[in-house]
Amino acid sequence: MLLSPGFRCRAMDLARLLLFGALASACHAQSHGVVCRDGTGGFDAVFPTGVAVQVGAEHRDGLATRKCEGTLLWDKQKLEVAATAAEVDVDALGIDLGLGTPVVTFQAKKVESECCMTLQIYSLQRPPKLLRTITGGSFFSTADTDLDGQIEIWTNDAAVMEGFESPNVGRPEFAPAVVLRFVHGRLLDVGSEFAGYFDGEIARARGELDPEALREFKESTGRLPPTAYFSQGDLRHSQNLERTKVRVLQIIWAYLYSGRKAEAWKSLAEMWPAADLERIRGALSSVRARGILSQTDGTSAATQPHSGVAKVFDLRTQAPPMTDIPWGKSMRTEKRSEIIPPAPILIERRAPVGASEADLALPELLVELVIDSAGKVRSAPVSRSRKFRLTHYQNCDRKLGVMAGLV
Repeated sequence: MLLSPGFRCRAMDLARLLLFGALASACHAQSHGVVCRDGTGGFDAVFPTGVAVQVGAEHRDGLATRKCEGTLLWDKQKLEVAATAAEVDVDALGIDLGLGTPVVTFQAKKVESECCMTLQIYSLQRPPKLLRTITGGSFFSTADTDLDGQIEIWTNDAAVMEGFESPNVGRPEFAPAVVLRFVHGRLLDVGSEFAGYFDGEIARARGELDPEALREFKESTGRLPPTAYFSQGDLRHSQNLERTKVRVLQIIWAYLYSGRKAEAWKSLAEMWPAADLERIRGALSSVRARGILSQTDGTSAATQPHSGVAKVFDLRTQAPPMTDIPWGKSMRTEKRSEIIPPAPILIERRAPVGASEADLALPELLVELVIDSAGKVRSAPVSRSRKFRLTHYQNCDRKLGVMAGLV
């Protein structure tokens, strides 16, 4: 996660967030860092409108607890947006998701054993307002996926899939990806615009299918009810059938969540036991209809990838664009750069394997960053030194940026 222009935050917070942004830009990654977990970690920043964002350990009687909380503060007022939570994260701050105003997105999980997070989107105008809540994903990550100036929210349909067919089949890590975007204030399912990503998931799942195991699965009942195991061979056979079932479902989900029902049902007929075909097709349709997509306002009509590419600014050679930004209690506007000038920060990094003493002696190296319009680091060539400086700047609206580190 990274921040858009014009607000203040602590340097150590910025360092942590910069590294997290580099990891989070892979929006469908399987592991996700959070700002605060079990009372450890914190972040605070002040937006130009005078709204402060704070995440950290919850306090009782002046003492920090092992729980996290998130708050918004302005004009000596306080709004608690997440309390007594196992995890609280700020995924985006100061960007316009398509709601017509800068926002902050909190995601929180009450207890660690829960499968899923709740995403809350608040405006950063005074007083802050809750604009939207989305539930049911094991994570939420904003990203300008195609670097075209449009911001998507990537998540998965983990909550509704929990326990689907069996505890193993319905595990969160097998849940299908969901891609959302706000368009003129409406939350749309835009999975059809990212068929390339889903095709990659389909190819991976097909590559893991064993032809003999698939043949045996087609000869099963499809439900795979629990059975007694009288030998290790029986156990392995049962596990192979369940793995095959998972891969088949992943293929069908990928087609369905990218808007290709015809391909989904065709593949289902090819790989699923015929006697169970009608039941599983109805179950798939029912679960999908009750999931995250039931919280959307519609589906994108686009079926092709985006062709537009956002402009990239290189601050070494180009003057940054200017814009009117509100500031202070009077809500007056000031003419300011849309991109914050670079500010050096120090980040500890583990030395690479095989690094020589000469490599480690280098005090500072060049680092170049590309940050998308969601504020996520999309490219950050690594340094060979243990300590290095990264320059940091932000973008807003449909602007992207590229710049160099200090040398």
